[in-house]
Amino acid sequence: MTDLLSTKLSRRTILQTAAVGAVGISPALRAVAYAAGSDKPEKEEVKIGFIPLTDCASVVMASVLGFDKKYGVKIIPTKEASWAGVRDKLVNGELDFAHALYGMIYGVHLGVSGPKKDMAVMMTLNNNGQAITLSKKLAEKGAVDGPGLAKLMASEKREYTFAQTFPTGTHAMWLYYWMAANGINPLSDAKVITVPPPQMVANMRVGNMDGYCVGEPWNHRAIIDGIGITAATTQDIWKDHPEKVLGTTAEFVKKNPNTARAVTAAILEASQWIDASLANKNKMADTIADKSYVNTSVDAINQRILGRYQNGMGKTWDDPNSMKFFNDGAVNFPYLSDGMWFLTQHKRWGLLKDHPDYLAVAKQINQTAIYKEAAAATKTPVPKSDMRTSKLMDGVVWDGKDPKKYADSFKVHA
Repeated sequence: MTDLLSTKLSRRTILQTAAVGAVGISPALRAVAYAAGSDKPEKEEVKIGFIPLTDCASVVMASVLGFDKKYGVKIIPTKEASWAGVRDKLVNGELDFAHALYGMIYGVHLGVSGPKKDMAVMMTLNNNGQAITLSKKLAEKGAVDGPGLAKLMASEKREYTFAQTFPTGTHAMWLYYWMAANGINPLSDAKVITVPPPQMVANMRVGNMDGYCVGEPWNHRAIIDGIGITAATTQDIWKDHPEKVLGTTAEFVKKNPNTARAVTAAILEASQWIDASLANKNKMADTIADKSYVNTSVDAINQRILGRYQNGMGKTWDDPNSMKFFNDGAVNFPYLSDGMWFLTQHKRWGLLKDHPDYLAVAKQINQTAIYKEAAAATKTPVPKSDMRTSKLMDGVVWDGKDPKKYADSFKVHA
């Protein structure tokens, strides 16, 4: 037994040993497995890339509050300049994980957004909390919402420029969906450019675009600075939509399954902490506003994180569907249908030439088994199904049952 204790046995080795002996695992052997560290993270220090956005909060707070240590890992949050930079560093191994756009992870996996590499989604980091900002100049001409923008674009003919943050990412898909639902073809009726999130406000200030879709706090920042208005929130487009995910490569998960589970558990616990109280949300806003993270004033973050919205034209409202990080675990489960939705939109907008095997791709990427283990460790409820049903702004229902039909059903497309 002493010899056994000195050997780092894997759980698989112990199970195989028990099977060969044709007996169950004895309590003594279980103790050896525990002592040998079969669940110990293979990599104890992990770099997690993030973009300066409010929804990086659970990654940052897992590190700041020490939830990572509880699970035997040390999270080092690393601030990145653009989503393309995050993609490249994930693919080449400079980053272990990243606060990432859902559609970016899927795009890399299928080779439609840069180098092709098998990818993995460990968990969803947040729902809701993004927005579409239009310039104050457009708003003064009546473009304060979707119908107003469509009317202005039809009456004042010129090239209109809008920005998103990454071609296969969430913001591109929300912008396209919203414009199309209002009768505007984003690909033929406008020019769409890619701009990193922290650069949106500066670019609008100098007149480089008429509008953009991005995460907070860069929509509220445009209102504070007097250069933009909020035309729509993304929760208006799809209530409780999936947004950022904890992404990594399939190779990393295969080599480091215990690390993947530990990091997921730590961030799950941080997510739970953020949503537990208004005081926690305020503390989170104070923390991530620091120049090490989002680098903005606290008031640019804390209003919308508390659900207090204004559109920049005098309208204010309380939104119960503002950014959510946990919501009793409903936020975090990596639903297969969520990943599949992004594929349907990639097909709709010509990013994918052919229909992929939607469900098979989602099963390859979304690590539901490891997530369930992390959920058990953190006492997080898990849904009964890997799929969910949602109704979007135009009344169209998405349930993942017939993705090919859904992708082909839109009148406005590439």
